[in-house]
Amino acid sequence: MTDKPTAPITQDVMTIPRKLPDGPTNIVGLTREQLRAALIDIGTPEKQAKMRVNQIWQWVYFWGVRDFDAMTNLAKDYRAKLARHFTIEVPEIVSKNVSLDGTRKYLVRINGGHEVEVVYIPEEDRGTLCISSQVGCTLTCSFCHTGTQKLVRNLTAGEIVGQIMLARDDLGEWPEQGEGMGQRPRLLSNIVLMGMGEPLYNTDNVIAALNVMSDGDGLALSRRRITLSTSGVVPDIARVGTETGVMLAISLHAVRDDLRDELVPLNKKYPIAELLDACRAYPGLSNARRITFEYVMLKDVNDTDADARELVRLLAGIPAKINLIPFNPWPGSPYVCADWDRIEAFADIVNRAGYASPVRTPRGRDIMAACGQLKSESVKQTAAVRKMAELEAKKLQRPVL
Repeated sequence: MTDKPTAPITQDVMTIPRKLPDGPTNIVGLTREQLRAALIDIGTPEKQAKMRVNQIWQWVYFWGVRDFDAMTNLAKDYRAKLARHFTIEVPEIVSKNVSLDGTRKYLVRINGGHEVEVVYIPEEDRGTLCISSQVGCTLTCSFCHTGTQKLVRNLTAGEIVGQIMLARDDLGEWPEQGEGMGQRPRLLSNIVLMGMGEPLYNTDNVIAALNVMSDGDGLALSRRRITLSTSGVVPDIARVGTETGVMLAISLHAVRDDLRDELVPLNKKYPIAELLDACRAYPGLSNARRITFEYVMLKDVNDTDADARELVRLLAGIPAKINLIPFNPWPGSPYVCADWDRIEAFADIVNRAGYASPVRTPRGRDIMAACGQLKSESVKQTAAVRKMAELEAKKLQRPVL
């Protein structure tokens, strides 16, 4: 390896609440409680509101309907009222690349013209969608491509849920009228929040989105098939477990604080011992609901037998599995992947200690869709630049993206 990379814990940016676009409210991503309140606000009688929520919920999240007029079990005048006050919008697919191994990478445009990347990975027994929670990332993990892109903004709950809906559009997975739940093979069965961004620096929106996607009357994704991956934002780990019940993954990548400070600078704020204490207290933790520890294999950095033995010692008493991830290179990356015999020796030590330690097969490397390779071209605009764009748009009488 060349000179050791250094990085701050987080980039010098401030996340502020974003101004929602004027006009009708997008109902994608609203919780049941939020949708009920919104319906009452437009004049739906309180006694009917729960029933209307159930009806609209099934149309949007089970059938994939995007037009209120198609909701045929609602009165025509009520459908017209919904259309005046609400929209059903998901992010736009700008481009799609398909890998030789079948992996699909979507470049997706959200409100404001910003872009994130979403990856679908098909396997024999499952289909996994890797979704993003931020445009860019507030962290600066030195081995991760997304970490080189400054945080632009957090995604809304609707933009997070919308990534699942647009993938189902592309896969043709929505049922046809007359089909019941479970009749059509499920192409998208697993969700991992391992795309762009740190989910627990967007906790409120992520929790809302997780509860929408796991609702049994809509997208109906099992909480045991949804995994949230965090670099270790300790204060919110217990909260996400209590409020969502999803599976937890930890981006560990090192067994010593001095090294993890370099690889995952957040470690300076929440060191390994504090992070592992939070893991031991994760709600619902058991042998049936193990925590996944992700460990990227970097040549001559964290790949020794001593590292493997220390990893086993650190995780003692935590129901866990360990995902060993061959490093996926990206332009300008300061690391190279550990040699294969090193990875196998490392895995053998972990296996003999009683931990499942699968070596993750790189998927989508040829289209820069593998773990740690995601990045979009969106940048944070200054207020002055934004104002100039608005003035130019007015001159040309066109909307600002």
